Amino acid sequence: MAKKAKASMALRRTPAPPKPSTRKAEAKSLKSAKAAAAPSTKRAAKKPAKPSLPPAKTHAVSPLAPKIPTDLPPLAGVRFASGEAGVRYAGRRDVLYAVFAPETQVAGVFTRSKTASAPVTWCRMQLLHGTARALVVNSGNANAFTGAAGLEAVRAVAEAGAAVAEALPSQVFIASTGVIGEPLPSQRIIKVLPEIHDRSAATGWLDAAKAIMTTDTYPKLASVQARIDGAKVTINGIAKGSGMIAPDMATMLAFLFTDAAIPSPVLQTLLKEAADDSFNCITVDSDTSTSDTLLAFATGKGARHQPILKAGDRRLDDFRQKLNQLTQALALQVVKDGEGARKLITVKVTGAADDAAAKRIALAIGNSPLVKTAIAGEDANWGRVVMAVGKSGEAADRDRLSIAFGPHLLAKDGQRASGYNEAKVSAYMNKAEIDILVDVGIGKGAARIWTCDLTEGYIQINGAYRS
Repeated sequence: MAKKAKASMALRRTPAPPKPSTRKAEAKSLKSAKAAAAPSTKRAAKKPAKPSLPPAKTHAVSPLAPKIPTDLPPLAGVRFASGEAGVRYAGRRDVLYAVFAPETQVAGVFTRSKTASAPVTWCRMQLLHGTARALVVNSGNANAFTGAAGLEAVRAVAEAGAAVAEALPSQVFIASTGVIGEPLPSQRIIKVLPEIHDRSAATGWLDAAKAIMTTDTYPKLASVQARIDGAKVTINGIAKGSGMIAPDMATMLAFLFTDAAIPSPVLQTLLKEAADDSFNCITVDSDTSTSDTLLAFATGKGARHQPILKAGDRRLDDFRQKLNQLTQALALQVVKDGEGARKLITVKVTGAADDAAAKRIALAIGNSPLVKTAIAGEDANWGRVVMAVGKSGEAADRDRLSIAFGPHLLAKDGQRASGYNEAKVSAYMNKAEIDILVDVGIGKGAARIWTCDLTEGYIQINGAYRS
């Protein structure tokens, strides 16, 4: 039962994409896309009036925001650029374009939502090929719940991205984030791709991270270095996410890049492991998005090392550790930017029947509006934690239950702790980061998740999301 319930985003084998699906057919469509992207020598027809777009919205930067790097180190085999296509707002970067060296390997994990977006469907299919030459991401429109037109829009963008990268459409990965249910204005994206491609460079990570933001209050970036066979390799990452955040990856996009030479099947295993211990352990509001996408690209253009053939190769130990470190850093940046958040909450559960049960209990606590509003109000109302444990559906021994907020023991053996000091606990609740520690007295299962408080800011942001 626990195995069935485990939050997992393993790559699903999906049916082959609609025709044209062969590389030969792709080459033909690429030729057509190139012709469409090329400037016309004919007299241009009268251009339609540009759509009137509202100005981009801005939100006050989260008080939990970390220090944002001004850029990440260049990574061999990756070039970036971003631009303004007017997908939803005027005067806002909303398209990211990345181009990769030939034979770049790719891996990905995605939302488990039953109403997944068209870009998620496209990426799942293209992962079967194992290589990538380009990535196109837009913000402002999720291209979700858009039917056949949504898939055709993805295909059109992929063909245009392939044309400027001199690649095949199946080597172009697509992601979208924003409003659900509205047609994607794909031609606006296609129109700016050639110009964006011409400006691509090894720098520009900060602008790339800004281009994929929606209600985010700050861009999310991280970088680590690892060693494989003594060779130093780099892993860079960018992400977006602020609301509609829950395990199964949140309304979150994250893109990781390394110059290590790691084959796609090995990269897939490493990525899923990293996601399960990071992006799958955060929640802002318990809502799983239609668009969750985590992609990793390995260019193989960094310091040379001996071939890696298996995920269990001990030479990957440092790379695996540093990859997990990177994904956790990005995941924490996401939850610290939870819509309206003022406090970061870490929930640790021990003594459960197994690790999966511990995680479900932790999520019941982390997703409880009553717990989250108590934390927002700096109220040490640990009775709400008792409630959340009880509603989780997992085994817990009421008479052995213990609860602590940080270093302060609140409850022990099923009742209020004898040394409970309200004044000391209240002072602790004023902190920006709160730890909730729970032992349910059943077994050895343990888990940790991160969440944030629930404030009036969350209502204000989401009440005006489309207006």
